[in-house]
Amino acid sequence: MSPAEYDYVIVGGGSAGCVLANRLSEDPQATVLLIEAGGSDRHPFFHMPAGFAKMTRGIGSWGWSTVPQQHLGGRVIRFTQAKVIGGGSSINAQIYTRGVAADFDEWAREEGASGWSFDDVLPYFKKSENNQRFANEYHSYGGPLGVSNPISPLPICEAFFQAGQELGIPFNADFNGASQAGLGYYQLTQLNARRSSAATGFLRPAMSRKNLTVLMARQVLRINLEGTRATGVTVAVGRDTRVIRAAREVVVSCGAIGSPRLLLLSGVGPADELEKLGISVAHHLPGVGKNLQDHLDLFTIAECTGDHTYDKFNKPHHAAVAGLQYLVLKKGPVASSLFETGGFWYAEGSGSDRSPDIQFHLGLGSGIEAGMAKLRNAGVTLNSALLRPRSRGTVTLATGDPAAAPLIDPNYWSEEHDRRKAIAGLQLARDIMTQRALRRFVKSEVLPGPEVRDADALYRYACANAKTDHHPVGTCRMGSPDHTQTVVDPHLRVLGLSGLRVVDASVMPRVPSCNTNAPTIMVAEKGADLIRASATH
Repeated sequence: MSPAEYDYVIVGGGSAGCVLANRLSEDPQATVLLIEAGGSDRHPFFHMPAGFAKMTRGIGSWGWSTVPQQHLGGRVIRFTQAKVIGGGSSINAQIYTRGVAADFDEWAREEGASGWSFDDVLPYFKKSENNQRFANEYHSYGGPLGVSNPISPLPICEAFFQAGQELGIPFNADFNGASQAGLGYYQLTQLNARRSSAATGFLRPAMSRKNLTVLMARQVLRINLEGTRATGVTVAVGRDTRVIRAAREVVVSCGAIGSPRLLLLSGVGPADELEKLGISVAHHLPGVGKNLQDHLDLFTIAECTGDHTYDKFNKPHHAAVAGLQYLVLKKGPVASSLFETGGFWYAEGSGSDRSPDIQFHLGLGSGIEAGMAKLRNAGVTLNSALLRPRSRGTVTLATGDPAAAPLIDPNYWSEEHDRRKAIAGLQLARDIMTQRALRRFVKSEVLPGPEVRDADALYRYACANAKTDHHPVGTCRMGSPDHTQTVVDPHLRVLGLSGLRVVDASVMPRVPSCNTNAPTIMVAEKGADLIRASATH
């Protein structure tokens, strides 16, 4: 039986939690407990780069969905949230992107997140990084997180780059360097042809430390408060419960859905909402669960002229060959993230915004998207997502039962700006796929289909097929205390309480212009320094 008190109790073993467990336990005098509701990442699919497509449901996910989306024709969208050690970094497509300098400068300048400008956060991006290619002002190597280039790119990827250039979109060798604009290969969180998750990169090397304890398959029911101080947590143990005390701090790292959910279950949040559910109000904090932002994904799918993507490997005998190739050579489709090619551009023409506002992911197959009918030949998918949506949603509770799923309402397209730009991005994706450079690979568009042309038809298609890019942020907003939706200050301390911080994607006041795993790890790296600095005072 583990002790009943630790210096730090970290709730949530996702990307941020694994980083915190490593960094806080570097101090041999501090005892650290990491509690994760999900299980281990022992299954081999967690570590094979292509295995994520198998793990985003079932054992790797909570199985949650959104509430009906008012501006998407009432659609209910599956909303994968990881339920495994390593969190999203254990089940994502391993794309390593950071956003642009303006994202973080706006956090500091416009959202009151002082100390979080690009110059402030760049050292933390570099601190994590073990880059296999770059070592310059933007990149470093030797950190815990493997970052590498794709191992087995396909010829259609190069044609994709050429197609972009035919439209005036340049090739970009490093989306995390001086400029984000252009098409190119994504760098990936992989090392030696295996996924480099926060669990493998940060947590596993620290597991031998005597001052670090990790509990998996344990759900925290609530944060315990004595007055205005967080003193520990209550954990479910079978049909019983157990109280674990935190001598210094409780750190909540359950993600943009899980963190506000736990605060609300603990009586920390909007008083009126809590009272309606019969939850005793411990601390009125109106911003908890507000400000939800996410990237909504649209896609076009085309049939290829031959086996130019990985679709054929869905057949058992081809899959067996691919598995053998991976085991022996560490190459081939199993070593692919399936979305290792893409880029960033402008929905309404070059330079129409302060930085690219559309992100592309080239999916090397057609069966990646749910509901896709079988094609005669292989298919290829080009996803597009609006990077800086203005729509804001909420995370609330359906009941006071910790076992109940939360009510997730991203409120997609509540702002007309988002709808207009997203559909423009989809049309740009369609235009790329029709360029001359891709004609030897691409036969014809299947979705949306040649009959879908005008704005109303595209809107109906989008409503029927849009999906999340799995990038929720913002629900425990960081900023100045005078903002009505602020939940944590720039030191990530929950307003009005002591001994309690939130450190994960939920604190981001605005969603960055990219996939969110690398920024989440950055937040945890900086958060660990803030926590350790406060312990020395």
